[in-house]
Amino acid sequence: MAQPLRIALAGIGTVGAGVIRLLEANGDLIARRAGRRIEVAAVSARDRSKDRGIAMDRYAWEDDMGAFATREGIDVVVELVGGADGPALTLARNAIAHGKSLVTANKAMIAHHGLALAEAAEANRVALKFEAAVAGGIPVIKGLREGAAANAIERVYGILNGTCNYILSTMEDTGRDFAEVLAEAQAKGFAEADPSFDIDGIDAAHKLAILASIAFGTRIDFAPVAATGIRRIIAADIAQADALGYYIRLLGIAEVTRDDNGAHCLFQRVHPYLVPRDHPLAHVDGATNAVVAEGNFSGRLLFQGAGAGDGPTASAVVADLIDIARHTGDGNEIGAPFSIPVAELENMRPASAERRVGKAYIRMIVADRPGVLAEIAAAMRDGGVSIESLIQKASAPSPADGDETVLVALVTHEGPEGNVNAALRLLEGSPSLIEPPLVMHILGD
Repeated sequence: MAQPLRIALAGIGTVGAGVIRLLEANGDLIARRAGRRIEVAAVSARDRSKDRGIAMDRYAWEDDMGAFATREGIDVVVELVGGADGPALTLARNAIAHGKSLVTANKAMIAHHGLALAEAAEANRVALKFEAAVAGGIPVIKGLREGAAANAIERVYGILNGTCNYILSTMEDTGRDFAEVLAEAQAKGFAEADPSFDIDGIDAAHKLAILASIAFGTRIDFAPVAATGIRRIIAADIAQADALGYYIRLLGIAEVTRDDNGAHCLFQRVHPYLVPRDHPLAHVDGATNAVVAEGNFSGRLLFQGAGAGDGPTASAVVADLIDIARHTGDGNEIGAPFSIPVAELENMRPASAERRVGKAYIRMIVADRPGVLAEIAAAMRDGGVSIESLIQKASAPSPADGDETVLVALVTHEGPEGNVNAALRLLEGSPSLIEPPLVMHILGD
């Protein structure tokens, strides 16, 4: 058997400890599958004395994780610290520059700096792998990069954040409102103390940008990803969606479109969608992730599983290590982190949502007085929006002035999103609106 692959592990939190446990539990099996053993040669974390439930005294400790970049006898640095910039990025850059492969679960770093890191990895003939950065233990990156490599991917989309999916599916099951379910998710450890990155869609946007680059062979471009989270969804929205035959899911959607001149553009959006009950994503509940890729020959591919947690994420990290162990030394170790060498990735302009055609759900909380529905209908007419159905229900009193309010929910006929935006602009500043309208698009085929 070949010499062991020796790794340095930066960050021994939930995932880092999971990696150690996995390598200890399945070491012999991993060695047979990789053709060599994978050994932890050194570790680093902020608190050496913390009880992690594993024996740490068998591993060499490095107080400064930055030293891993130049430490002798290290083949791969595993970065599990997190953060788009700062020490994690410095370690990644230095490790690659000193000829060490890098494995990371850091989606923010890859979304913001992945291209530069990939260029450096290619130049230094080392591997850059980040399966654990998207959808936890689901091998979706490997599936797109290898299993679906013969296909032109037409669209990639899915449930990319387990926290949001847990909240939405629990609201469905219990009828409770967002704030109460979020507090429960925090108590159970499904949501962070500051859940903003999750519930505002930023975490899913990082993952979507990575998936889009791999699926379409484009330069990763996080900045144009339009992200809308789930803060404003209320129990009444869940109930209305159910009555209409839909479930609400926070989805990341990416696809290649064409502009007026026929040039390719990249559409990327994270947004709460109404998903038809017969769609596979409608029945993904709890803290589960699921990704759909539509290939021109493979058809619809569904990747589903645990999107976070020590076991699933550690599984993805070690899968990357096995991949490196198999190929290091045979001339294939540099690979192409984004499926295609960075120099050959296409630079697509962002696509506007204005011309996208589909149906939308629009919910408004309005003052309960005569003429409000006529005002809404006139705005929709003048904006070019055709209404398929409209529901008016009693709501809570307005906290502002005590006036009675009602909930108005409407579903549009299929039409350009720009028309919906135009209609809502006509309603801006209306004294009839208690709060801005909530728009959720309806997932089409």
